[in-house]
Amino acid sequence: MKKEIDMLHGSLWDKILLFALPLAATGVLQQLFNAADIAIVGNFTGDKGTACMAAVGANTPIIGLIVNTVVAISLGTNVVVAHSIGTGDDETVSRAVHNSVIFALLAGIAIAVIGEILAPQILFSQNVPNDVLPFAVKYLRIYFLGLPVILLYNFEAAVYRGVGDTRTPLIILTISGVINVFLNIAFVLGFGMDVEGVAIATVVSNLISCAFLFIKLKKSDKSIRIDLKKLKINWDVLKRILYIGVPTGAQNVAFCIANLIIQASINTLGITVMAASSAAFNIEIFCFCVMSSFAQACTTFVGQNNGAGNMERCRKILGICFLETVIAQAASLALIYFFGRNFLTLFTQDPAVIEVGYSRLLIILMAYILSMVYENMAGYLRGFEISVLPAILTIIAICGSRITWIYLVFPVHHTFEVIMAAYPLSFLTADIMVGIALLVKRPSQRNNKVLQVENQ
Repeated sequence: MKKEIDMLHGSLWDKILLFALPLAATGVLQQLFNAADIAIVGNFTGDKGTACMAAVGANTPIIGLIVNTVVAISLGTNVVVAHSIGTGDDETVSRAVHNSVIFALLAGIAIAVIGEILAPQILFSQNVPNDVLPFAVKYLRIYFLGLPVILLYNFEAAVYRGVGDTRTPLIILTISGVINVFLNIAFVLGFGMDVEGVAIATVVSNLISCAFLFIKLKKSDKSIRIDLKKLKINWDVLKRILYIGVPTGAQNVAFCIANLIIQASINTLGITVMAASSAAFNIEIFCFCVMSSFAQACTTFVGQNNGAGNMERCRKILGICFLETVIAQAASLALIYFFGRNFLTLFTQDPAVIEVGYSRLLIILMAYILSMVYENMAGYLRGFEISVLPAILTIIAICGSRITWIYLVFPVHHTFEVIMAAYPLSFLTADIMVGIALLVKRPSQRNNKVLQVENQ
């Protein structure tokens, strides 16, 4: 069965769904690495359980900052490969693949070295309590060691997304995810480890998924095939990848920094709220993966059709992505609303933690209704290689409103619910600003006029 989806011809409803669902499942599996860590240390480390659970949870925003930034920058590879597929430029596809491999490895090594040095300071800045800090530092330092392979996996997956194949990364990640769970149990229950055991398991499983994808790319008979002799920098292609990816990465950095500020405020409310927020985050992120998969589908489908000069199809893609996201999000919301407390018991049996966690779930999941609007609009713009504008607007909307809320409102009303209110407020602001940008830019109409002039 052919794994690459033909994005340029035929119906879009089923193809967008076939692209987005494996991508959503891939995101869910990546989050399960962290969720499995929290569940196992929370239930099988005895008296240290709550502290270990809080330690992994305190690292979640930091790891999210790193991984989300990597995924965002790798979107540059996704768009360049997709656009080049649309224009039939196999040489640029090949150069994009080889540049992505080199960049991922070098950037991963550089960030790992810096992270090893700064890990205690990073966590200290997050107001992590003293009884949690040693566990949190240990987990983060081990995670940093695995960054080169984590970065490489995400760039390899971006290559497959660019050619319309989201199934291959999903299959490989499923295998490594199962291995991750078994290693977690082996290290914690078998060898008596705590957070270091689950951190090592996460790194090893990422190494396996990265290696599998690399081997498949080396054996590919298409333009995405990796040839070790061609692993060299092509500055024109790399600049193009980074021109698209870096603004999106900067957007995610700012997004995560705002979340770190929120996490620091959560940490001031005590270990119960910390643990509850951590557990809830690892449930709600699954719904976010579903939503963001359609935005990435929008980017990739628009990228290929933009390259092929089919502007009418680009507009249809945005509308279909909106509608399918609404349906998928409604299903996710219903599932969490009715079974949220049951899911939280996977992480802890503490009733207080469960209630606070459920409160967070309800607030955040309702806010995601607003989030899906700007996510799809920004994905559409990136498909036309317009990356800087949505990034700047999102930074202003998301970060500006959240930071302002935390520093001005939270000190006056020092409650968990007030912190959570920053999310819907920031999403609504982003909807308005990115929506105005889309109406002003109108990329499909402008590109269509250019094509008409060229064809005269």
